[in-house]
Amino acid sequence: MSAVEIALLCGLALAILAVAALVARVRSLGDRVAVLEDRSPVGDGDLAALRHDIARALRHVAVVRHDAFGDMGGRLSFSAAIIDDTGDGVVLSSIHGRGESRTYAKGVVGGDADATLTPEERQALAAARTGSPDA
Repeated sequence: MSAVEIALLCGLALAILAVAALVARVRSLGDRVAVLEDRSPVGDGDLAALRHDIARALRHVAVVRHDAFGDMGGRLSFSAAIIDDTGDGVVLSSIHGRGESRTYAKGVVGGDADATLTPEERQALAAARTGSPDA
């Protein structure tokens, strides 16, 4: 065998080893991708459904404490707005007096209540929609 033939055989052997290493690496990466896909909690369709569900979750909350009556202190009365991304939800108010407490619930659709809101309830609703306590 001549030196040229030996060099060609060595080069061929190295090329075969390189291809074998490349195939092994591709398989390893394929296995890793499969593991990651199995771990992935959602696909594209599921992600859109989750985003839709999250938007409908009552996750915007604000509470305004106040004194309902001039002769009572301690800000024991409150109004709380609990809404989703579209402004649907509820405003809860509790009026604390000396002898009793009363609780009211008013529905909210699209940011508008189904009943007249007190100034404290409007403040709570605005704060829940904007995320700002100063709304």
